[in-house]
Amino acid sequence: MARLQSTAPAKVNLTLRVLARRADGFHDLASLVTFAAIGDTLTLEPGAALDLAVEGPMAAAAGAKAENVVLKAARELAERIAGAKLGRFVLTKRLPSGAGLGGGSADAAAALRLIAQANDLALDDRRVLDAARAAGADVPVCLDPRARLMHGIGDVISPPLRFPQLDAVLVYPDSPVKTADVFLAFEPGRSRRKTVYSEAEIPTERMALLRFLANEENDLEPAATTLAPAIGEARKLLETTAPRVVRMSGSGSAVFALYESANAAANAASEIRGRRPDWWVTATTLG
Repeated sequence: MARLQSTAPAKVNLTLRVLARRADGFHDLASLVTFAAIGDTLTLEPGAALDLAVEGPMAAAAGAKAENVVLKAARELAERIAGAKLGRFVLTKRLPSGAGLGGGSADAAAALRLIAQANDLALDDRRVLDAARAAGADVPVCLDPRARLMHGIGDVISPPLRFPQLDAVLVYPDSPVKTADVFLAFEPGRSRRKTVYSEAEIPTERMALLRFLANEENDLEPAATTLAPAIGEARKLLETTAPRVVRMSGSGSAVFALYESANAAANAASEIRGRRPDWWVTATTLG
């Protein structure tokens, strides 16, 4: 079988509400999630022994091979499908690790898509979905990367939303934070809204969506900024570039800004790069 390839796009939490702490210690969330036009690339040589090679500009930060979620996802699916055809993966890593952009989850989801393709499985096959949930909380929403509402611990996702393209800049201020540490530092009283989203309240027109997003928040941002003050610095720099929305994504530490045009986003990215050449900065589209 020929080599297979899939893109693992960056996941951006445009909003994030922390609703309640669960009995198991996790938190119920409500988030509007979308995906960027940039990401990692994963290829699979089907039939070879299960293995992984990592390359690309962010390969050094990808961690030990044995702990990579690509292999974890592959093994989770293999446990559910007797005789599953696996193979050798090559991951080209372009997204920073520890940034709250779902890079690892997107990589794991791409691995499941490729194995499903190699074994003639549909993405909605129960075994694929179960493997995604076992691989990580954010993997199910990345399995079919389209804008959605995400609830629960990330395991309850809506059907794809009608979603306009948004022009954005993503900034990673080279200051990783651990999700567990952010939740430990989180103060429940900081949450302004304690309700889930409904599909009907998400605008489908671009300017209306930007206005909606401007009134939303990421409840984890204050806690993450305490742990990594560079998040606040990135936000302040982005706010000087006349965006419509500036917010941290996920549990951090990446920050995104939304603009009225692609030209405005490109100019903002150029300005931020000039001021902080040590940061990861990119203009992209979300949708």
